Amino acid sequence: QQEARDLVIVLRAGAPPAPIIAQNEQLIGPTLGQDSVRSGAMGAMIGIGLVLLFMAIYYEVAGLVADLMVLLNLLLMMAVMAFFNNDLTLPGLAGIALTVGMAVDANVLITERIREELRMGKSARAAVDQGFGRAFWSIFDSQVTTFIAGVVLFQYGSPEIQGFAKTLMIGIGTSLFTGVFCSRVMFDWIVTGLRVSRLRVG
Repeated sequence: QQEARDLVIVLRAGAPPAPIIAQNEQLIGPTLGQDSVRSGAMGAMIGIGLVLLFMAIYYEVAGLVADLMVLLNLLLMMAVMAFFNNDLTLPGLAGIALTVGMAVDANVLITERIREELRMGKSARAAVDQGFGRAFWSIFDSQVTTFIAGVVLFQYGSPEIQGFAKTLMIGIGTSLFTGVFCSRVMFDWIVTGLRVSRLRVG
């Protein structure tokens, strides 16, 4: 309480002798912010849609599996963010778009490995096993490296950068789960459950 009194005395001693009179006043509504969020969300949706379309056309069945994993990744991201009551900001939308790109990259690595194994004459089952085994460490290394960068951004960045980093770190965790585990389960079901002898990977 004494410190508060001392602070009041200092502030009053340095107060200007003339009163401050407002000459101009402007009010800015939330329209500009809404437009930015709307434009960012539209850009992210268009980018994600184009990526999903390309994967489905280029990699055929494997591309459809990758698209399903990307959508599952987005669903898990939103669920985790809702569970922790995280706000979805404009930098957060950028983090989601980047996470989708990384999730697609993981699926591309797996699919290309499977394609290489199939070209060597291996069966669909053996190609899936070898493809996931050889692509795992490349995926894990890239995701962990990006996660460390997200931790640094969250620790030292501004609030906007922290929102981006938080979304990015959540997305990395969900993309590892969907890209490695869920994708493997889906491929195993295709080659074992459906007994597909020729796996279409583009």
